[in-house]
Amino acid sequence: MTRGQRKPSTRGMLLHLIKTNGSMSAAQLAEQLGMTEMGVRRYLTQYVEEGVLETEQVRQPMGRPLQMYHLSSLGDERFPKQYHQLVLDLLKEVEKLPVPDEDAAAKGSDRIGQLFAGRQETLLDKYMPHMKGKSLDERIQELGNIQDSNGYMVETEQQQDGTWLLHEYNCPIAQVADRYEEPCACELALFQQLLQADVERTECLAKQGRRCTYRIKSQKENES
Repeated sequence: MTRGQRKPSTRGMLLHLIKTNGSMSAAQLAEQLGMTEMGVRRYLTQYVEEGVLETEQVRQPMGRPLQMYHLSSLGDERFPKQYHQLVLDLLKEVEKLPVPDEDAAAKGSDRIGQLFAGRQETLLDKYMPHMKGKSLDERIQELGNIQDSNGYMVETEQQQDGTWLLHEYNCPIAQVADRYEEPCACELALFQQLLQADVERTECLAKQGRRCTYRIKSQKENES
Protein backbone atom coordinates (compact mmCIF):
# COMPACT_ATOMS: atom_id res chain seq x y z
CA MET A 1 0.00 0.00 0.00
CA THR A 2 1.45 3.39 -0.99
CA ARG A 3 1.82 6.20 1.50
CA GLY A 4 -1.39 8.15 1.98
CA GLN A 5 -3.58 5.45 0.44
CA ARG A 6 -6.60 4.67 2.57
CA LYS A 7 -6.87 1.09 3.83
CA PRO A 8 -9.88 -0.71 2.34
CA SER A 9 -12.78 -1.37 4.72
CA THR A 10 -13.56 -4.90 5.85
CA ARG A 11 -16.71 -4.82 3.73
CA GLY A 12 -14.70 -3.73 0.72
CA MET A 13 -12.02 -6.38 1.32
CA LEU A 14 -14.70 -9.06 1.59
CA LEU A 15 -16.16 -8.14 -1.81
CA HIS A 16 -12.69 -7.91 -3.30
CA LEU A 17 -11.90 -11.46 -2.16
CA ILE A 18 -15.09 -12.83 -3.73
CA LYS A 19 -14.45 -10.85 -6.92
CA THR A 20 -10.94 -12.24 -7.30
CA ASN A 21 -11.52 -15.78 -6.03
CA GLY A 22 -15.07 -16.51 -7.16
CA SER A 23 -17.54 -18.23 -4.83
CA MET A 24 -16.31 -18.47 -1.23
CA SER A 25 -17.67 -19.84 2.02
CA ALA A 26 -17.92 -17.90 5.28
CA ALA A 27 -15.10 -20.01 6.70
CA GLN A 28 -12.80 -19.26 3.76
CA LEU A 29 -13.51 -15.55 4.03
CA ALA A 30 -12.99 -15.55 7.80
CA GLU A 31 -9.57 -17.16 7.32
CA GLN A 32 -8.54 -14.65 4.66
CA LEU A 33 -9.77 -11.65 6.65
CA GLY A 34 -8.48 -12.83 10.02
CA MET A 35 -11.96 -12.65 11.55
CA THR A 36 -14.34 -14.99 13.28
CA GLU A 37 -16.79 -16.82 11.08
CA MET A 38 -19.66 -15.26 13.03
CA GLY A 39 -18.32 -11.77 12.32
CA VAL A 40 -18.01 -12.50 8.61
CA ARG A 41 -21.55 -13.89 8.48
CA ARG A 42 -22.93 -10.56 9.69
CA TYR A 43 -21.43 -8.85 6.64
CA LEU A 44 -22.56 -11.65 4.33
CA THR A 45 -26.11 -11.54 5.60
CA GLN A 46 -26.26 -7.79 5.05
CA TYR A 47 -24.89 -8.08 1.51
CA VAL A 48 -27.40 -10.83 0.66
CA GLU A 49 -30.25 -8.64 1.94
CA GLU A 50 -28.96 -5.75 -0.19
CA GLY A 51 -28.84 -7.97 -3.26
CA VAL A 52 -25.07 -7.57 -3.61
CA LEU A 53 -24.33 -11.24 -2.94
CA GLU A 54 -26.15 -14.44 -3.85
CA THR A 55 -25.81 -17.88 -2.28
CA GLU A 56 -25.68 -21.42 -3.56
CA GLN A 57 -25.60 -24.77 -1.79
CA VAL A 58 -22.66 -26.98 -2.77
CA ARG A 59 -22.83 -30.68 -1.92
CA GLN A 60 -19.90 -32.26 -0.12
CA PRO A 61 -18.81 -35.89 0.08
CA MET A 62 -19.74 -35.91 3.76
CA GLY A 63 -21.84 -33.69 5.96
CA ARG A 64 -24.19 -30.85 5.19
CA PRO A 65 -24.05 -28.87 1.94
CA LEU A 66 -21.69 -25.91 2.06
CA GLN A 67 -23.18 -22.46 1.56
CA MET A 68 -21.12 -20.45 -0.93
CA TYR A 69 -21.35 -16.74 -1.67
CA HIS A 70 -20.83 -15.05 -5.03
CA LEU A 71 -21.39 -11.61 -6.50
CA SER A 72 -24.76 -10.81 -8.04
CA SER A 73 -24.93 -8.63 -11.15
CA LEU A 74 -25.68 -5.72 -8.80
CA GLY A 75 -22.62 -6.55 -6.74
CA ASP A 76 -20.41 -6.75 -9.81
CA GLU A 77 -21.48 -3.21 -10.73
CA ARG A 78 -19.74 -1.97 -7.57
CA PHE A 79 -16.44 -2.52 -9.30
CA PRO A 80 -15.13 0.09 -11.75
CA LYS A 81 -16.53 -0.10 -15.25
CA GLN A 82 -15.61 1.86 -18.36
CA TYR A 83 -18.80 1.41 -20.36
CA HIS A 84 -18.89 5.10 -21.26
CA GLN A 85 -15.38 4.95 -22.69
CA LEU A 86 -16.27 1.90 -24.76
CA VAL A 87 -19.33 3.69 -26.15
CA LEU A 88 -17.31 6.80 -26.95
CA ASP A 89 -14.64 4.74 -28.68
CA LEU A 90 -17.24 2.89 -30.75
CA LEU A 91 -18.97 6.13 -31.78
CA LYS A 92 -15.64 7.60 -32.86
CA GLU A 93 -15.02 4.52 -34.99
CA VAL A 94 -18.45 4.95 -36.60
CA GLU A 95 -17.50 8.52 -37.51
CA LYS A 96 -14.31 7.27 -39.17
CA LEU A 97 -15.90 4.55 -41.30
CA PRO A 98 -14.99 5.13 -44.97
CA VAL A 99 -17.64 6.79 -47.10
CA PRO A 100 -16.81 6.76 -50.82
CA ASP A 101 -17.35 9.90 -52.90
CA GLU A 102 -18.90 11.90 -50.06
CA ASP A 103 -17.88 14.27 -47.29
CA ALA A 104 -16.69 11.71 -44.74
CA ALA A 105 -16.87 14.07 -41.75
CA ALA A 106 -20.46 15.10 -42.51
CA LYS A 107 -21.50 11.53 -43.24
CA GLY A 108 -19.92 10.31 -40.01
CA SER A 109 -21.98 12.85 -38.07
CA ASP A 110 -25.11 11.68 -39.93
CA ARG A 111 -24.40 8.10 -38.89
CA ILE A 112 -24.17 9.12 -35.23
CA GLY A 113 -27.53 10.85 -35.58
CA GLN A 114 -29.02 7.74 -37.14
CA LEU A 115 -27.76 5.59 -34.27
CA PHE A 116 -29.39 7.76 -31.63
CA ALA A 117 -32.55 8.18 -33.68
CA GLY A 118 -32.79 4.39 -33.85
CA ARG A 119 -32.36 4.19 -30.08
CA GLN A 120 -35.10 6.79 -29.68
CA GLU A 121 -37.51 4.69 -31.74
CA THR A 122 -36.62 1.58 -29.74
CA LEU A 123 -37.33 3.35 -26.46
CA LEU A 124 -40.55 4.80 -27.84
CA ASP A 125 -41.79 1.32 -28.77
CA LYS A 126 -40.75 0.04 -25.33
CA TYR A 127 -42.38 2.74 -23.21
CA MET A 128 -45.40 3.96 -25.22
CA PRO A 129 -47.60 1.03 -24.00
CA HIS A 130 -47.09 2.36 -20.44
CA MET A 131 -48.71 5.65 -21.49
CA LYS A 132 -51.87 4.27 -23.05
CA GLY A 133 -55.12 5.46 -21.47
CA LYS A 134 -53.38 7.81 -19.00
CA SER A 135 -53.94 11.52 -18.46
CA LEU A 136 -51.02 13.92 -18.99
CA ASP A 137 -50.39 14.10 -15.23
CA GLU A 138 -50.29 10.31 -15.07
CA ARG A 139 -48.01 10.09 -18.11
CA ILE A 140 -45.57 12.51 -16.50
CA GLN A 141 -45.48 10.45 -13.31
CA GLU A 142 -44.99 7.27 -15.35
CA LEU A 143 -42.15 8.86 -17.30
CA GLY A 144 -40.56 9.96 -14.03
CA ASN A 145 -40.74 6.38 -12.74
CA ILE A 146 -39.23 5.03 -15.97
CA GLN A 147 -36.33 7.46 -15.94
CA ASP A 148 -35.75 6.99 -12.22
CA SER A 149 -35.51 3.21 -12.70
CA ASN A 150 -32.93 3.88 -15.43
CA GLY A 151 -30.68 5.77 -13.01
CA TYR A 152 -31.59 9.40 -13.76
CA MET A 153 -32.59 10.30 -10.15
CA VAL A 154 -35.87 11.98 -11.11
CA GLU A 155 -38.12 14.42 -9.31
CA THR A 156 -41.38 15.79 -10.70
CA GLU A 157 -43.25 18.84 -9.44
CA GLN A 158 -46.39 20.59 -10.56
CA GLN A 159 -46.41 24.38 -10.75
CA GLN A 160 -49.26 26.66 -9.70
CA ASP A 161 -50.08 27.38 -13.36
CA GLY A 162 -50.62 23.66 -14.00
CA THR A 163 -47.36 23.06 -15.86
CA TRP A 164 -44.94 20.38 -14.68
CA LEU A 165 -41.19 20.30 -14.11
CA LEU A 166 -39.30 17.03 -14.48
CA HIS A 167 -35.80 17.14 -12.98
CA GLU A 168 -33.05 14.59 -13.68
CA TYR A 169 -30.18 14.91 -11.20
CA ASN A 170 -28.03 12.20 -12.76
CA CYS A 171 -27.17 11.28 -16.34
CA PRO A 172 -25.92 7.69 -16.80
CA ILE A 173 -24.56 8.64 -20.25
CA ALA A 174 -23.08 11.99 -19.21
CA GLN A 175 -19.70 11.36 -20.87
CA VAL A 176 -21.40 10.57 -24.17
CA ALA A 177 -23.72 13.60 -23.90
CA ASP A 178 -20.69 15.82 -23.26
CA ARG A 179 -19.18 14.72 -26.57
CA TYR A 180 -22.29 14.42 -28.75
CA GLU A 181 -25.43 16.57 -28.95
CA GLU A 182 -27.61 13.75 -30.28
CA PRO A 183 -28.44 12.05 -26.91
CA CYS A 184 -29.95 15.23 -25.48
CA ALA A 185 -31.88 16.00 -28.67
CA CYS A 186 -33.27 12.47 -28.82
CA GLU A 187 -34.26 12.49 -25.15
CA LEU A 188 -36.23 15.71 -25.65
CA ALA A 189 -37.96 14.31 -28.74
CA LEU A 190 -38.71 11.05 -26.91
CA PHE A 191 -40.33 12.91 -24.02
CA GLN A 192 -42.46 14.94 -26.44
CA GLN A 193 -43.66 11.77 -28.15
CA LEU A 194 -44.34 9.82 -24.96
CA LEU A 195 -46.14 12.67 -23.21
CA GLN A 196 -47.85 14.09 -26.31
CA ALA A 197 -47.23 17.50 -24.78
CA ASP A 198 -45.14 20.63 -25.22
CA VAL A 199 -41.78 19.83 -23.59
CA GLU A 200 -38.95 22.34 -23.23
CA ARG A 201 -35.52 21.72 -21.70
CA THR A 202 -34.59 24.64 -19.46
CA GLU A 203 -31.41 23.26 -17.85
CA CYS A 204 -28.92 20.61 -18.96
CA LEU A 205 -26.20 18.68 -17.14
CA ALA A 206 -24.20 18.45 -20.36
CA LYS A 207 -24.08 22.26 -20.46
CA GLN A 208 -22.81 22.68 -16.91
CA GLY A 209 -26.28 22.73 -15.39
CA ARG A 210 -26.97 21.40 -11.91
CA ARG A 211 -29.53 19.03 -13.39
CA CYS A 212 -31.57 18.40 -16.54
CA THR A 213 -34.93 20.11 -16.20
CA TYR A 214 -37.89 19.78 -18.56
CA ARG A 215 -40.87 22.13 -18.49
CA ILE A 216 -44.01 20.29 -19.59
CA LYS A 217 -47.23 21.93 -20.73
CA SER A 218 -50.37 20.50 -22.26
CA GLN A 219 -50.62 21.13 -25.98
CA LYS A 220 -54.20 22.31 -25.46
CA GLU A 221 -52.94 25.03 -23.11
CA ASN A 222 -50.49 26.11 -25.78
CA GLU A 223 -53.28 26.47 -28.32
CA SER A 224 -55.50 28.55 -26.02
